[in-house]
Amino acid sequence: MKMERVKMPKGIVIYYSRTGNTEEMAQIIAKAMNETDLPTECKPISEVKATDVFDYDAIVIGSPTYYGQMAAQIKQLIDDLVGRHGKLDGKVGAAFTSSANIGGGNETTIMGILGAMLICGMVVQGDPKGDHYGPVSINKPDQRVEKQCQRCGQRVAEMTNKIVA
Repeated sequence: MKMERVKMPKGIVIYYSRTGNTEEMAQIIAKAMNETDLPTECKPISEVKATDVFDYDAIVIGSPTYYGQMAAQIKQLIDDLVGRHGKLDGKVGAAFTSSANIGGGNETTIMGILGAMLICGMVVQGDPKGDHYGPVSINKPDQRVEKQCQRCGQRVAEMTNKIVA
């Protein structure tokens, strides 16, 4: 009798952080994913190559908001995925950001990341409660942001486990 190898899903949270705020959000999201039975790594963008993401079933990307856009380091990762869209098809994706201002371009930053994920064929789940597109922090994450990050991590893990199962 031939034994089938069961694939265990896994996730990664990738972030760029200059002040530590986006990193703190990344760690909260990754912890929630791990606690929701999805083994997840949390890595700064400096430790990730575009080809690394193909090994994960859930990919969450976080960036500070700079002039209403993602940081150049995150954009470079996305640009390095051009021409490899099929390799991410069906994987679960999510995004989050931090900035200094409420009207600082937070949603345009998240939508830029999510737009790239959708072009790659990834599955993105919105949230009918709280931060609809993904968690947003103004400066250092407060209790509200921590809850949104936990919720995001849980929802990504639950969706990934349903899709991969």
